[in-house]
Amino acid sequence: MALTLTKNQTISLEKTAGSGLTNISLGLGWDPVKSGFLGKLMGKSDDIDLDASCILFDASMKPVDLVWFKQLKSRDGSIRHSGDNRTGEGDGDDESIAVDLAALPPSVIHLVFTVNSFTGANFERIQNAYCRIVNAGNKSELARFNLSEQGAHTGVVMASMTRGAAGWEFKAIGQTTRGRTADDLVNLAAQAVRA
Repeated sequence: MALTLTKNQTISLEKTAGSGLTNISLGLGWDPVKSGFLGKLMGKSDDIDLDASCILFDASMKPVDLVWFKQLKSRDGSIRHSGDNRTGEGDGDDESIAVDLAALPPSVIHLVFTVNSFTGANFERIQNAYCRIVNAGNKSELARFNLSEQGAHTGVVMASMTRGAAGWEFKAIGQTTRGRTADDLVNLAAQAVRA
């Protein structure tokens, strides 16, 4: 059974998975808020474009690589993005990032997952947003973090994964920001991991 995490809660992914973990997927899902009679009737959500991203850091928190809608695969091939979903319509994950933990270079110690609104639409217009970690080997959900905070922000540093002696730890962060692209969030992502 998957754990539902709260802000700043950390879990061991290996302990949660119950066995060796080699491949995971981070899924991001959301729905546009359809307010008022006309909004519900027309279903207008084409100006909401949330983008999931993964920033790779070394031990000194120097950015090593970035996987996002402009670069769907890490340079070493260990991380792959599912592609850009521009509406959030439908059930399930709207975007996902697959990570081959065994293939990550040893120098990569931290993975930070972010989401931002490329169009600048703020999170007042987003509902039911979440991120979740899935064991890609058996498709079981390990943990979920609901991004329920609505507001004028356009981005969120969602979560991080850190490689340690006992394996990978996953931390729910939930730090809001005004960034519109993953490039805008690199410094904040590094600060969030250090906190």
